[in-house]
Amino acid sequence: MNIRVILNVIGIALIFISFFMIFPVIISLIYKQSDTITLAISFFITLISGSMLFLLTRKHKREEIRHRDAFIIVTLTWIMMSLFASIPFMLSGTFHSFTDAYFESMAGFTTTGASVLKDVEVVPKGVMFWRCMTQWIGGMGIIVFALAILPMLGTGGMQLFKAEVPEVSVDKLRPRFIDTAKALWFIYFTLTSINAVLLMAFGMDFYDAICHAFTTMATGGFSTKNASIGHYKSQSIEYITSTFMLLAGVNYSLYFYVFKGKISRLWKSSEFKFYLAITAIATMLITINMWKTSFDSFADSLRYSLFQVASLMTTTGYSTTDYEKWSPFAQIILVLIMFFGGMIGSTGGGIKQVRILLMLKQGYREMYQLIHPRAITTVKLDDKFIDREILGSIWGFVFLFLGVCVIATIGMAAVGTDIITSAATVISATCNVGPALGEAGPSENYSSIPGAGKWILIFCMLTGRLEVYTVLILLIPHFWKK
Repeated sequence: MNIRVILNVIGIALIFISFFMIFPVIISLIYKQSDTITLAISFFITLISGSMLFLLTRKHKREEIRHRDAFIIVTLTWIMMSLFASIPFMLSGTFHSFTDAYFESMAGFTTTGASVLKDVEVVPKGVMFWRCMTQWIGGMGIIVFALAILPMLGTGGMQLFKAEVPEVSVDKLRPRFIDTAKALWFIYFTLTSINAVLLMAFGMDFYDAICHAFTTMATGGFSTKNASIGHYKSQSIEYITSTFMLLAGVNYSLYFYVFKGKISRLWKSSEFKFYLAITAIATMLITINMWKTSFDSFADSLRYSLFQVASLMTTTGYSTTDYEKWSPFAQIILVLIMFFGGMIGSTGGGIKQVRILLMLKQGYREMYQLIHPRAITTVKLDDKFIDREILGSIWGFVFLFLGVCVIATIGMAAVGTDIITSAATVISATCNVGPALGEAGPSENYSSIPGAGKWILIFCMLTGRLEVYTVLILLIPHFWKK
């Protein structure tokens, strides 16, 4: 294990984060808020800490990142970014507990959207801007990290990224990784800007539009309003947000090709078609179920159903209504689609659409094999054969993902939360959604969860965001042996 290389990468990440801390300071100055000094102090603490780590290890920055080091780098980077991101929350007095501050910042960088804030509208604008920006950074951050480091880990995550669009790799998107990262950030920034402009055009002010565009494209779900998107009571804003949530759940490699004029790539992607099909099916099932029971008109039922399906399936976590008052059928559908998540290579969380699709294909193949024992069958995606190694990693991933949910749910129950709240919060945190059921429903927050329960959920958020294997492997004693 090369400690210097690990610290060097973490130092670079902290310098990167400190750069973004300048923007909340500017917002605070513009709106003449009381949090300017605390935000400036947070910026200097993060910049100095990152610079010291980088300078002390800079002679080793060109060393190759080893396989084992990569696991530690990915996990520790997210832990340390969340730690330093919590400084503005603590210094500004937004939270009086380190646990709450760290929970909020981890929810930000993992784009989970779970919040312990009881009243977000009293938070100074600078701190609130930083809160939303952590999700925007984390959204693209996980994709860039995925392209840079996760492929060498062999966890099945980025192999699937390549399997879904086999031509896509760092070398084939652009000759050098830095160019690939720039291209992805440009696409991300462009979509965010378009979203913000449209929100302003239909009634949001500049500040709210920027904050909501940040958290929409990151599939994060933090809002500047206690009632989330429902605060605006605007069909236009809801449909715009639904559209961009669904766009945020799309594989960003496909956007790369769309921006190059190769729109046909979308329709050749099996995962993309599966993603649209699941969205349509879930929306129509809930729409029909809720029509005449919770909503008088079909249009209203479709409006609210589409928004909530888009929000929870892409793991964004916005709400426009209290879906805990919906029928049990609708609630079950919403919980199930949390597991589906966005497409591989998107900012969304969850198991990911392509994994679900390949499991269905493999399940069908197994049944076909029983009917035709001598047939030679394979699993294909976009006319490409999927290796058994990748299929095995999918089943391993899903088993561990569900295993984390089960064990964490038991842990949540052990610290005193009821069974509905325990299961729903764990599923929501591991899938990086945010709103759950029970004490953490769409009209509530996570403030009533015991301190120990919050740390369990922090672990779930981190594990779900970093593809499960990346975190869990660090818990195996053999990993630390030479």
